[in-house]
Amino acid sequence: MAAPHSLRVLQVLPALNAGGVERGTLDFARALVQLGHESLVVSNGGTMVPELEASGSTHISRPVHRKSLLSFGQVRPMRKLLRELKPDIVHVRSRMPAWITWLAWRKLPPSDRPGLVSTFHGLYSVTPYSAIMAKAERLISISDCVHQYMLTNYTIDPAIVTRIYRGLDPAQFQPTQHDNAEQAQLLREFPQFNGRQLILMPGRLSRWKGQLDFIRLMAKLAQLEPQCHGVILGAAEADKAHYEEELQQLCAELGLQDKITFVGHRSDIQTFYRLAKVCCHLSSKPEPFGRTVPEALACGCPVVAYNRGGAAESLQQSFPAGLVEPDNIDQCVDRIRQLLQATPAVSLPEEFFLAHQVDATLAVYQELLATKQTTV
Repeated sequence: MAAPHSLRVLQVLPALNAGGVERGTLDFARALVQLGHESLVVSNGGTMVPELEASGSTHISRPVHRKSLLSFGQVRPMRKLLRELKPDIVHVRSRMPAWITWLAWRKLPPSDRPGLVSTFHGLYSVTPYSAIMAKAERLISISDCVHQYMLTNYTIDPAIVTRIYRGLDPAQFQPTQHDNAEQAQLLREFPQFNGRQLILMPGRLSRWKGQLDFIRLMAKLAQLEPQCHGVILGAAEADKAHYEEELQQLCAELGLQDKITFVGHRSDIQTFYRLAKVCCHLSSKPEPFGRTVPEALACGCPVVAYNRGGAAESLQQSFPAGLVEPDNIDQCVDRIRQLLQATPAVSLPEEFFLAHQVDATLAVYQELLATKQTTV
């Protein structure tokens, strides 16, 4: 094994296309390289691979993404890969890759096994298929909400679980003091934003994400605060196009065509956070983490959110004024109006930033390796 201060870390996930888990994997991989560790990633590939490799990591393409019995054909190749690479740590981030990796790992001689770590990125269904995430030697939960869910629904020793929030890169998410070129470009692209107070609703278009509540909220807010303009940022998946049509129809029925703009998926979400007066998070069920909440707060944008799930945790610690009773649209309207009049200072704790996540994760790795060395 490598010395404790220089680790070879292999992360395994289904693919490297857009998504929170994928972005987190890339950010963590980049940080590992910057700290002098060796970063390896196994996935089925995707649009993020060039960025991963450009930051100094090695990508190994394997079809570990399919939720199919055929995927178990990857167990032997994975075992061969583990023997060749000899990583210090293997970190699995999804269920099928976890099955492939664990089946490969457990047949290695104990002295040759790398440390096995898994992160619960979601509130997984309580099934034998999901239980694989609890079989690693150390477990990471991404929020207190997920942490409690794990302990309630799986047979887990609490001593091997560590709660580590997903960390933001401060280089990407930070407030700006003055209008910049990106904001100016955005206002040229959407001239209807000029002179308006923007109320932002970020997130993929999915019924439980709360866009219907946001539209109903804007119908009430627009009557009381005519200068407000709603922005729905996010795209619908291919099989959810009908939901976007439903949202557009509700806007038409409520006469909000000139009060709400659908901007689709954007790679410049930071600029929207900085331009908006308030960001909303209105999911109808608990989210494991709710990354748009700390993202907005890191950019200096106050957030109004239903008090449920992981999304509420960052608000409870950094901006409790934004919490409202779940599903209470009228309370959301009142709270937004209060924030438009006087916004309290927004300050996101360090544990929501990438440096803290990296340090805490490396501490888990080092503790596990130290334990293994004493038992070999």
